[in-house]
Amino acid sequence: MKKKSIIFGIIFAIFIILAVIGIRLLQKKSYRLLKVYEFYGDGSVTREKKGDITPYANMVLESGDEIRLDKGKMCLQADEDKYIYLEEDTELKLVAEGNSEKGRTSIELRRGAITNDIQNKLSDESSYDINTPNSTMSVRGTIFRVNVYKIGNVTYTKVSVFEGKVTTRLVYKDGTVSDKEVEVEKGKEVIIFEDGTTTDYLSDPRDIDFSAIPDDVIGIVKDAKDDGRDVALMEGEVVTVTFMYNGTVFGTQKIAKGDKATVPSLAPAATGGWDWDFDKTIDEDVTIEWK
Repeated sequence: MKKKSIIFGIIFAIFIILAVIGIRLLQKKSYRLLKVYEFYGDGSVTREKKGDITPYANMVLESGDEIRLDKGKMCLQADEDKYIYLEEDTELKLVAEGNSEKGRTSIELRRGAITNDIQNKLSDESSYDINTPNSTMSVRGTIFRVNVYKIGNVTYTKVSVFEGKVTTRLVYKDGTVSDKEVEVEKGKEVIIFEDGTTTDYLSDPRDIDFSAIPDDVIGIVKDAKDDGRDVALMEGEVVTVTFMYNGTVFGTQKIAKGDKATVPSLAPAATGGWDWDFDKTIDEDVTIEWK
């Protein structure tokens, strides 16, 4: 009888020890939340071995899921403080490893545009990266938009930073990554191009062209400002600058009254130039012709 009691006591003690170890392990590993936060419209989640799944609000995602939004709105949530807003005609692959305290979030943006809102600074053991066909970028905590698009045979990546800063690097055609880092500060943006032979920046970081930022993205930034965050946002009375080429509208810019227009990143023709002094401040709507 004593032997049975001793054996039972040993088994009970082992059970207690294993339970304590399990609890401690669970305490060390924070649960990683990954889900569709909001969705309506047309889109899909493609998962290995399962194929296409129709997304829905609060759908739990898995690392490696390929996500597409054709029309409508979609917002993804990673952990409790990272939000990824997809625009229409956007396709990406989402990878999330580790846990909320020591995790890696990586997004392969194949086409379209996303706005990333990382509300809390990442720990030193965590990372958040965006990879596009011609660039890679990393952040610690910020709001920024990345847009991948093509004009003809040229692929462009446009990075616009509304809070904090984003570190960018070029990715060449053969897959190698440039050692040089270009930091894009709050209120600035860069455009990277790849034309089949050259991958490079169109220019140094320049002021954000708010006329090209969708209203929904402006709303995200405004909400952040209302929450007391230090964001870049065009304020005051707005004027419109219209760029004309051969009698048609080539593009527009919306700038704060009293600011200066910026030279468009793309030119409508190989020869000529804009008939305007870009050092001049603007107080009313203006039209600028290509001569």
